[in-house]
Amino acid sequence: MPFTVHGLPVSQGIAIGHVHLISHALLEVNHYHVAPRHIEDELARLDEAVATVQGELVGLKAVTTSGQAHSEVGAFVDLQLMMLADPMLVDAARQLVESRRCNAEWALVQQMEHLVEQFRQIEDPYLRERQADVVQVIERLVKVLLGHPGHLPPKRRDGLGTIVVAHDLSPADTIGFRDHNIAGFVTDVGGPTSHTAIVARSLKIPAVVGLHHVRDLLEDDELVIVDGTRGVIIVAPGDEIIEEYRLRRSELEIERSKLNRLRDTRATTLDGETINLMANIEGPKDLPAVKSANADGIGLYRTEFLFIGRDNLPDEDEQYEAYRAVVKAMPSKPVTIRTFDVGNDKALNGVHSRMEPNPALGLRAVRYSLSEPKMFLTQLRALLRASAHGKLQIMVPMLAHAQEIDQCLALIEKAKAELRAEKLKFDESVQIGGMIEVPAAALSLGMFIRRLAFLSIGTNDLIQYTLAIDRSDEAVVHLYDPLHPAVLKLIAGTIATGARYGLPVSVCGEMAGDLAYTELLLGMGLRNFSMHPGNILEIKQQILRADLGELAPKVQRILKMDEPARIREAVERLVA
Repeated sequence: MPFTVHGLPVSQGIAIGHVHLISHALLEVNHYHVAPRHIEDELARLDEAVATVQGELVGLKAVTTSGQAHSEVGAFVDLQLMMLADPMLVDAARQLVESRRCNAEWALVQQMEHLVEQFRQIEDPYLRERQADVVQVIERLVKVLLGHPGHLPPKRRDGLGTIVVAHDLSPADTIGFRDHNIAGFVTDVGGPTSHTAIVARSLKIPAVVGLHHVRDLLEDDELVIVDGTRGVIIVAPGDEIIEEYRLRRSELEIERSKLNRLRDTRATTLDGETINLMANIEGPKDLPAVKSANADGIGLYRTEFLFIGRDNLPDEDEQYEAYRAVVKAMPSKPVTIRTFDVGNDKALNGVHSRMEPNPALGLRAVRYSLSEPKMFLTQLRALLRASAHGKLQIMVPMLAHAQEIDQCLALIEKAKAELRAEKLKFDESVQIGGMIEVPAAALSLGMFIRRLAFLSIGTNDLIQYTLAIDRSDEAVVHLYDPLHPAVLKLIAGTIATGARYGLPVSVCGEMAGDLAYTELLLGMGLRNFSMHPGNILEIKQQILRADLGELAPKVQRILKMDEPARIREAVERLVA
């Protein structure tokens, strides 16, 4: 009999295929003693495994830089490369092999369990989650040592793909599946911002996560349907159900192909209002996707990805070249570059890294920049130099206090003065904006309006801080709600205040690229959206069908509601 299992939809689409279970018992390795004369051979075996895994990760890193996968994935791969180089992991395992004369895989698992226990005692949920990265690195090493590369089954004669079912998947594993006939991903754990979710979206593979014990419910080779749009897994479906979903999948594919016809069409509503659709990027490697969607500009260039996963910080010239490349590639279109937003889930290596009891509330974003004025000034100089080549705008993240804005503006003036003295060109009138990511900023917009040229709402963090929810903690991820009445009031209030004072406001968080919220944001008065370039054409299609005259009064009624169920129903009716 068919049955359904419900989880979190994180990558849209429909997949029909056979289950391939990824073992979670890989780390239950045998323990045996190694004769003294063979210790060196055992250490060499461990070193060879480390070198092999390093090579695999470097190869996967190359995939992310070639644009074949979402570039945020590169940061995950970098993290695992860092762990391989950490003395607390491999070197400690080597010492166990020597001191206890044991096999390498057992030594690795023992050290892994020691480190995981340390992570479990950390109060901060995000840092506690990093134990998963330790486990994934050890799993890769043990696979090599045991000679289990984890090959997927070959293509099937029935033409159906493979549905990978696992407790969890590392980004390296997920990217490694790109050349196989993978139809979908299903995992016990995870949320909208988990490794599996990010990679699945970048590869356009349907995925459902957070299903808890789904591995215990499924068998290898069992036929399943993955509905990545609704978050449903249908197990052992009958012929009629399969045919229904095949038809639905075909309709989705036809709709997707039609979207390309909208590439050169302006995003204009039925009542003639033009909407700007801009792209979020992590670096020059994302430009092909931006050009493919014909974005109206870059609404968010996340510069921290120049800094993460390296032991040395990029100097001024390296930063300048990266910023200039993007600005020159977008002639006559605005390029908004955010100063580096490090801290919390994006940490720097080496002397600039620090442990914090609660990184999400600690020294991150603008606070970090102002605590490292020399590093910040280097970035500002590079940004100003790049402004000579096009319409560059500088945006500062996570502002909450007037003095933070004033300090940033003072440092920008200092950078300008230095460049003038050195006779280096820059745009004297470069616009400076700020991000609204904490409730304190959304509730005190006057100090921003008096000092800044534009605002951008980072909905991911605004929701997180408004609802006191760590969006990377799967235990509370179900409470992460973009439609919470408090969140909607903060977003709508910011948009309305900006319009009242003639200050441009954009939204650059996940909400901007989610079709479920397009009409809602339009009805609030939003005219500038910024999103992953892969979402632009879908959002444009939605805008072309929208009538602002009808939407605005409906949204105003929604903003007066305070019952979540009523709000959700009303927002769903906007889209219908």
